[in-house]
Amino acid sequence: MDLRFSAHVYFLLLLLFCSLLIAVALYFQFAVGLEPCPLCISQRIMVIAVGLVMLGAVLHRPGPVGTRAYAILGCLVALGGAAISARHVWLQHLPAEEVPACGPGLEYMFRYLPLGETLKAMLTGTGDCAKVDWSLLGLSMPAWVLICFIGLASVSLAQYWNAGPRSDDPSW
Repeated sequence: MDLRFSAHVYFLLLLLFCSLLIAVALYFQFAVGLEPCPLCISQRIMVIAVGLVMLGAVLHRPGPVGTRAYAILGCLVALGGAAISARHVWLQHLPAEEVPACGPGLEYMFRYLPLGETLKAMLTGTGDCAKVDWSLLGLSMPAWVLICFIGLASVSLAQYWNAGPRSDDPSW
């Protein structure tokens, strides 16, 4: 029994996984009451960006060359998200005296600060980002998101080699 799937199916599964990640983030924000910090918002944006790449791949149904392009693009965007998550995990493991000062809320920053300063805070984090509000199996939420980004990047890149047409796959 052959359990291989076409790249199209994998792109669809990655899109659904990104949707699940955003749904979980919204659950923690609105049902549990955890307010996202600037780095959390940046990670959400990157999950959505990966999801949009996957949506493009699903809707486009490219041939082998296009599939490889979507695979590389999806991997690069996911690695960008992994870098943001890694920064977040790093901030959470800093000694208390090295944690950057807490900044104003994101809404305040967008309203009153220059866009460049707001974007810098969203990518580098503030003292708010160092606080661990939730953990599972000893890993904070940003650590789990980092693992998810690495998985997204890996499965997306694997489609580079899964891109060729196979005689037993009618979807190509």
